[in-house]
Amino acid sequence: MYSGGPLDWYLKRWGIEMSRFDLSGEVAVVIGGTGVLGGAIAQGLGEAGAKVAVLGRSEERGRERVAAIQEAGGAGFFAACDATDRSSLEEARAEVASEFGAGGVLVNSAGGNQPQVTLTDELRFEGIANDDWRNCFDLNLGAGAFLPCQVFGPAMVARGRGSIINIASAAARLPVSRVVAYSAAKAAVLSLTRFLAREWAEQGVRVNAITPGFFPAEQNRRLLFEEDGSPTPRAQQILSHTPMNRFGGPEELVGAAVFLASEAASGFVTGTDIVIDGGFLSTTI
Repeated sequence: MYSGGPLDWYLKRWGIEMSRFDLSGEVAVVIGGTGVLGGAIAQGLGEAGAKVAVLGRSEERGRERVAAIQEAGGAGFFAACDATDRSSLEEARAEVASEFGAGGVLVNSAGGNQPQVTLTDELRFEGIANDDWRNCFDLNLGAGAFLPCQVFGPAMVARGRGSIINIASAAARLPVSRVVAYSAAKAAVLSLTRFLAREWAEQGVRVNAITPGFFPAEQNRRLLFEEDGSPTPRAQQILSHTPMNRFGGPEELVGAAVFLASEAASGFVTGTDIVIDGGFLSTTI
């Protein structure tokens, strides 16, 4: 097992038995691993000993992430993949199987809000186009959980073991103003997570979700920060509603992902949703 990275430091600090979080010999597929949050999770799974297949659209960012995993002593592999396309997912699955073998961990982190369905003074709810609404669902529910689970899940069921981790959003639990389609799609991700947890439990496949609060990433950076790096009015609203008064860092998702990926650590955990939001969902007024 790799040691020496931030995950190792965290576990040693709290006196947690390292072997329960050892993913050595495991193959983890991270869809959306070219993004900020998915990339951090891919890195953490690699540090825990898993062979990590990074799937995504950007070959440049994918190969950069794989290089970082390898430099840290882990094993990584990139496969170009459009998660909205079933055939692309099936091709990527075959590449992963050829390179590392069948995946026992699947992380679904593809998704993001889209400006076409973000409400403004000019665009009200009744003005959202059908195609734009469907595209948001295709990205966040289709690519973000439904299609990858259909493509990678049956092999886990056949083997009698596996862990699927869907990335939801605080907006799924408490609809956030303006992002109506994104909130609805992520709520559907949580519903699908619970359905599959029940459906595949007896076959040894666990299905859980991680619900991040507000983490700066590519799709929301302009909404959160001015050009000089100061918080926008929207960001100030979010921070005032977050008891810890800050945004999350991508590395703060890693512990939950490794916990859910590890059979030794979370073998009796399925159908649950781990919230990592700095207290955002705990606050009303």
